[in-house]
Amino acid sequence: MEKKQHYSLPKRGANVLITGRREEKLRGVQEEAGSKGLTIDYLACDVSKEEDCKSTVEYAVGKYGGIDILFNNAGILIPGTTHETNTKVWDKTFDINVKGTYFMSKYTIPHMLEKGNGAIVNNSSVVGLKGMPGVAAYVASKGAVTQLTKSMALEYTDKGIRVNAICPGAIETPMIVDDFFGAVENKEAAEQYLRSLHPVGRLGQPGEIAHSILFLVDDNIGFMTGNMLSVDGGWIAR
Repeated sequence: MEKKQHYSLPKRGANVLITGRREEKLRGVQEEAGSKGLTIDYLACDVSKEEDCKSTVEYAVGKYGGIDILFNNAGILIPGTTHETNTKVWDKTFDINVKGTYFMSKYTIPHMLEKGNGAIVNNSSVVGLKGMPGVAAYVASKGAVTQLTKSMALEYTDKGIRVNAICPGAIETPMIVDDFFGAVENKEAAEQYLRSLHPVGRLGQPGEIAHSILFLVDDNIGFMTGNMLSVDGGWIAR
C-alpha cells in the first residue's frame, strides 16, 4: 500500500483549479480534498476544444488574479499498432494529448508574460522519449508533447517562464488499469509485460509523479527549463 503522501499544492498555500470533462468526477475530487481540510476549485473543460480552454484560463485569471503554474495533464491512451489504429482514434488522441496542451498553454502564456514569470509542466511519457510497439497514436502524441516542451522552453526562457515535462513510466491510474488493461485480451500478461519494462519491478504510484511535478514548479530550481524528467522506474536507462 502506498504510504501517505504530502504532495498537495493547497497545503503549500496555492489556489488550485482542476479541470476535466466530467463535472461529477471533479466534484468528487473537490469533496475528497475538503474532507482533508483542503480547498480546491474545479471547472468542467474539454481541452480538445479551444473555447473551453480559453474560458478556463479567463475564469482562473478573473477569480485568482493570474496563473503562476500550469500543469497540462489531460491525456488518453488507446492501444493499436500503426496500421490497426482507426483514424478517428488517432485524431482524438492528438486532439486531447497535443492540442489540449497547446490550447491551454496558448491562453495561459500571455498572462505569465504580463507578470514576467511562470512555470509550465507538460505531461509527456517515457514513450515520448523512446518507442513502444502497440500504442502508435499515444507514442506519437507524447513525442509531439516532448518536442513542443523543448520549443516552448526556448521561446520563453528569457521572459521568466520555465517549461519542463514530466515523463512517467506506467503509473497505476485509470488510464492504465482501466483503459489499457481493459482493451487487451490478456490483462494479466499485459500487466506482467509492463512491470518487466521497469527495472524496479513495479508500476509507479500517482503520488510519485505528484512529488516530481512539485519539484519542477519549485522556484528554487529556476535554472531548470526544457527538461524531460523521467520518473519511470529505470525504464529509460535500458
